Amino acid sequence: MQLADFDFDLPDERIALRPVIPRDAARMLVVSAGSPVRDRRVFDLPAELRAGDILVLNDTRVIPARLKGVRDRSGVQAAVEATLHRRLSPHSWTAFMRPGKRLAAGDRIAFGQGLNKDRRLGTLDATVSAKGDGGEVTLNFDLSGPDLDAAITALGAMPLPPYIAAKRAEDERDRCDYQTVYAQEDGSVAAPTAGLHFTQSLFEQLKAAGVGTAFVTLHVGAGTFLPVKTEILSEHRMHPEWGDVDAETAQRLNGVRHAGGRIVCVGTTSLRLLESASDADGVIQPFMGETSIFITPGYRFRAADGLLTNFHLPKSTLFMLVSAFAGLETMRKAYAHAIACDYRFYSYGDASLLWKAA
Repeated sequence: MQLADFDFDLPDERIALRPVIPRDAARMLVVSAGSPVRDRRVFDLPAELRAGDILVLNDTRVIPARLKGVRDRSGVQAAVEATLHRRLSPHSWTAFMRPGKRLAAGDRIAFGQGLNKDRRLGTLDATVSAKGDGGEVTLNFDLSGPDLDAAITALGAMPLPPYIAAKRAEDERDRCDYQTVYAQEDGSVAAPTAGLHFTQSLFEQLKAAGVGTAFVTLHVGAGTFLPVKTEILSEHRMHPEWGDVDAETAQRLNGVRHAGGRIVCVGTTSLRLLESASDADGVIQPFMGETSIFITPGYRFRAADGLLTNFHLPKSTLFMLVSAFAGLETMRKAYAHAIACDYRFYSYGDASLLWKAA
């Protein structure tokens, strides 16, 4: 398939800049191949599921991974911005830098300070140890471990997606809005956005309906926002992301499937992780490591029966994934309905509940 197969026209005003309050009042389009789409709300989710089903949620926590700094090279300074992408060690991260052309291996960067010729090195400084493609660099920080984490938290900004950041600045409200209510494990630089719709009240209603919940961890990287630059999909490479499915959770999910329940992933991150953890027979195995799975139409899903997800960008890897899951023509029609009916798109937008095509 070609990249153009996943294009569609999206009016700019459909991009949500703030979430709905309360979170579970967001709209939810229910999509199943061969059936008419249905307009619901996220708080209707318990009625769309059955007792014995289980939701799989990604408990990663977004860190304030966008850092402004000053590059110093032999006394010549330039303003730069980093979006941390993937942790390599207690003191080392890969990052996407703007402008990347201004950087070279060996450069020193002081983060959290303005451009000042008389400045001294501050509390969050790093050395560029390597430079890759597309503005990606490796940063070796002077701090390490918890000290580095604390400095990033103090000086960083929430890494809002480009389609929001281009329209407004990040503010203090985003520190809450761009985080799920169940976030536990620090490490993501982008939110698992389907989970943003959940509230404690919704969890209570799901439990009362006999719907279970299970938590896995996939630390989402900034690569999730990178455009696909090749028309031939097989030539695109996903950035690796670290994930964890523990043995107890894997056993529990397999038990749900064996008992006739359905596994419903909350977000594409949970789905990609479970598919990475599943063997050829669809049995979910314990998993800890990196995954760079790229799902396009033709992929045979092994773990997930349903998917709760937001509405995604044209020609994005995420729209390819949902098209693989529910069917490309089904998703084209669903997105056309969503646009015509004023659904809100992207990270702070509305949701869709997709059922796997036969």
